[in-house]
Amino acid sequence: MLTKADSSVHQSAGYLLWLVRTGRANSRAELQDLTGLARSTVGHRLDALRTAGFLRTDGVHASGGGRPPARLEFNNDHGLVLAADLGATHARVAVFDLAGAVLAETAAPLRIADGPDQILTWTSEQFHALLSEAGRDAAQVRGIGVGVPGPVEFNTGVVHQPPIMPGWDGYPIAEHLRAKWRVPVIVDNDANVMAFGEYVTQYPDCPSLVLVKIATGIGAGLVLEGAVYRGIDGGAGDIGHVRVDASSEARCMCGALGCLAALASGTALAQRLPAAGSREFVELVRAGNPNAVELARQAGRLVGEVLSTVVCLVNPQVLVIAGDLAETQFVAGVREVLYQRALPRATRNLDVVTSDLGDRAGVLGLRAMVVESVYAPAAVDRELERLATE
Repeated sequence: MLTKADSSVHQSAGYLLWLVRTGRANSRAELQDLTGLARSTVGHRLDALRTAGFLRTDGVHASGGGRPPARLEFNNDHGLVLAADLGATHARVAVFDLAGAVLAETAAPLRIADGPDQILTWTSEQFHALLSEAGRDAAQVRGIGVGVPGPVEFNTGVVHQPPIMPGWDGYPIAEHLRAKWRVPVIVDNDANVMAFGEYVTQYPDCPSLVLVKIATGIGAGLVLEGAVYRGIDGGAGDIGHVRVDASSEARCMCGALGCLAALASGTALAQRLPAAGSREFVELVRAGNPNAVELARQAGRLVGEVLSTVVCLVNPQVLVIAGDLAETQFVAGVREVLYQRALPRATRNLDVVTSDLGDRAGVLGLRAMVVESVYAPAAVDRELERLATE
């Protein structure tokens, strides 16, 4: 997201494209008004963007008289985005055009514990298969986004100390995929990409959104003023490792006792019933199994306890509950404690909702992240400079 402080790029060709892509301008005259650039300068930069394939002219723009000016549009056919949201036990992989249309997608079970080499090889195989299904070529890919269930150093695409990803600690995911695909790669935590997917598709005007994902583990993603908040080292939102019961002997995957994830995650609940995992536990809840229903509500109360602190700290407008356990009984438990414990001022304008996107939120968020990164003003300017030297 650009601000007025970014004055150094406010007159570049990349910035002009950003104005068009985000709908802030769609004619040469509007670009002149917004940037203060001369007509000839704007024209020269638009020509460079058209030649590079970033921009196209389509139809006419409403005018007060005389010859109607051409309407400028971001070229959504300039390339493709590949997205893979890798969970602990399942994944969703998709091919998008730049406008966000899904050209092909698949969902499949996987075991993130099988390690990076096997999982990333599988991911590339899925990308190739989906490109073939969509009738597209790998040369059209402009960027790749990957979500994983662990803390990520966003600038490097390296996972650090992920409790439910054995064998992945320190693994350079972005570097691995860049070497194979020769395009920019973004890697982020799964709750972050889901939160951003909810923001861009469901709540684009929301100034502060929190998403909590309850599945194999528990994590939260924060979108503040249109940007994902990751913290200094990518650890923001890791609420699954907040201690909620000092007397508990339940050992978390991180090694500590009494963590929220050790008591309220799908994995923890499944261990207390004859269920193989969080999805099987959810099936028991849906079937009305009384023990499962009560466990779901108790887990919701524990999560609500932690979220009451998050809500008082962040004061979000929207709180999205997502993941396998985003079921009625669980959500009822969250609401019960959240509204009891959080200050009325922090909840009076709060909407607590379940995700309408389901497990598609992650790939939708990844697509938007990749487009924002690859078509950021500075990135576009670098590409134009590269093309000019060829």
